[in-house]
Amino acid sequence: MEAFSKHPVVKKANDPEQLMTVSEFLREVRRMVVDFVVGRVLTADGGEETVSGLDDVTTYYLLHRNDFGMDDAPVGACILYALSCNLSDSALAGQHDLLTQPGKRSAVDGDEVQDEESEDVEGSGAKLKLKTWDRRKGRNLGLEGTGGRQAPLIDQVHRLMHLWRAGDQSKVDEYVDTRGLQRSALFNQILQALIELADADSEERSILEAISNHAASRGDVRAPRQRRLLLGEEA
Repeated sequence: MEAFSKHPVVKKANDPEQLMTVSEFLREVRRMVVDFVVGRVLTADGGEETVSGLDDVTTYYLLHRNDFGMDDAPVGACILYALSCNLSDSALAGQHDLLTQPGKRSAVDGDEVQDEESEDVEGSGAKLKLKTWDRRKGRNLGLEGTGGRQAPLIDQVHRLMHLWRAGDQSKVDEYVDTRGLQRSALFNQILQALIELADADSEERSILEAISNHAASRGDVRAPRQRRLLLGEEA
């Protein structure tokens, strides 16, 4: 902020004719900090690596999961994290089916997931939490959106987990191959990060490890080494 305030105006590097406002500058700073933190979550050796190319929804999920796990989280923190990822808490609860309020249930209706709490997340409670992967059951989970928009990586991981649990390995391989996940270093980093964030001996961790080992056995990828990382601190 000090560097920004030294000049009467600040122009955008990609469009010199446009001025950068204070709100735009703060949004960029927040995102840089978030990318740095998430980069540490994804880096096996805890190095100071800034992640790039990660979609907003997956970025939010990793940030929230790393700080709060699957426990209740203050709604204020969730709102700030969402804003830093260019999202809103209401969109994460409704459109993306990622957040829920403790004590409330959601119902699946056809292709859409309808959350009872998604209408007014901010005013209806002081806590939010991530939905567990097995409660995210929308038929379009992990599939391309309108106009061929790619699904968030966290949605793709959760869809793979449902396919693996169903015992259809051919569908798992088809899904991975169709989306080129086998060759995606970022996908494999996320998979390993989720393994380490999952509770030991949980079904979630078991399925994630099975998918990771299966992907490694098919070639083209190397299973990342095991690590436990919480904001750069190894346990």
